[in-house]
Amino acid sequence: MLAASRFMLDSENVRAEKMPSRNHLDKIGRKKKKKWTEEAMERALIEVKSGRCTVRQAAKEFGVPKSSLGDRVSGRVTPGSRSGPAQLITSADEELLVEFSLYMSKHGFPLTKQQLVSFASSIYKRQHRRVAFSKLGQTWWLNFRKRQEKNITIQPADNVVRGRTVHVRKEALDPFLHLLSTVMDSRGLRDKPHQIFNCNETGFQLGRKRVILPKSASLGCKPTSGSRDHISVLACFSAAGEDIPPFIIYSKAYPGGVCYKTQGPPNALYGWSNLGCINSDLFKKWFLKHFLLHAPKERPLLLIFDGHKSPVNLEVVEAARKEDVILLCLPPHCSHILQPLEAGLFILLKKRFAALVGDGCAPDSHFAVSKKEFSGVFKETYQVVKEEEGVRIVKDGFRKCGIYPLNHFAFNEGHLMASQSMGSEAGCSLSPSAEGESSQLLDPHSDS
Repeated sequence: MLAASRFMLDSENVRAEKMPSRNHLDKIGRKKKKKWTEEAMERALIEVKSGRCTVRQAAKEFGVPKSSLGDRVSGRVTPGSRSGPAQLITSADEELLVEFSLYMSKHGFPLTKQQLVSFASSIYKRQHRRVAFSKLGQTWWLNFRKRQEKNITIQPADNVVRGRTVHVRKEALDPFLHLLSTVMDSRGLRDKPHQIFNCNETGFQLGRKRVILPKSASLGCKPTSGSRDHISVLACFSAAGEDIPPFIIYSKAYPGGVCYKTQGPPNALYGWSNLGCINSDLFKKWFLKHFLLHAPKERPLLLIFDGHKSPVNLEVVEAARKEDVILLCLPPHCSHILQPLEAGLFILLKKRFAALVGDGCAPDSHFAVSKKEFSGVFKETYQVVKEEEGVRIVKDGFRKCGIYPLNHFAFNEGHLMASQSMGSEAGCSLSPSAEGESSQLLDPHSDS
């Protein structure tokens, strides 16, 4: 019995000694892996094709894999091609991706991983039009970062609590105003308020009660019992008080029928999303098919908006550069003091909408109106922007935000807070390796 147990222990020790660790196997594999260059492969291929030596002899002489050399001799692999799986994005398109990435990062937009992958997916889908989804995953992202580590560096994002804060950091506000001044001077926009635009989104939460509308606004549609919907309106105005027709965004789906279109504001655009808010695809639809259609023909145009909510679509950037539209992204967490439309117009619209709905509801409450009736009520509400009061409030909004006329002293110390040291990383964004280029204007005529 004792001898049997000793034999079992000896056997286990022998097996343990013979079983190498995984790290040891990795080291052996790395030592045995042959390193060769494309130049050596080309020289070996020339020798074989000339008939001076066989594949085996050339592989041994030039230190290249025999199988890889044989594949090039037989034509199964094109000389000069990279080894491994096929590239999802070609080298030329990857250079284009880096160009767009650095271009956006230089011009004030939050070039996060999400933004860059969005650009890459758009490029990938152009090559594979029959593919319904992108194959770019975490592996592609890590390899891309490794390949482009000399061109793109990762820096921690601003560690400020998400959402609005009462005070903003002065070092975030001053560069924005300085860059705004630079682009206005370089593009001659100081005295052209009709070419300076701001677009912003405001939301309406719908309630359950039936609304009694005047005959001119009533659509004769019954609201769904117990329904609560969120509807957003993307408004866009110039510093001269001129508007781009509104973009009404429904939640989950369009209302039934077509009455919401026929009774809505003239030339309005309609869309829907799951949450009833703007997203990348809807902003692309609005910019390409609506803003460029209704905007003035004079160029350049300056469009100021908050680009931190969702990634900017690649097609939007391409169209803006082609159409000479300067896209300017507001600094993070500063929209409540830098958005001209929030400085007065949205408050006026909410009050007018609440007055039309009646039932004594407050402007920030659930409005007792149905999804189908909303566009008709909003049409009556939107008439105020054509009146003298509405135009004056829009102009005052641009003035209060220091955008037009440009005023670096529009904000008092109550709006600002002292610098704070950044703690743990809240995320990551990409920026050029060179210092001082992390925030610029997206100007089609810039040198970059």
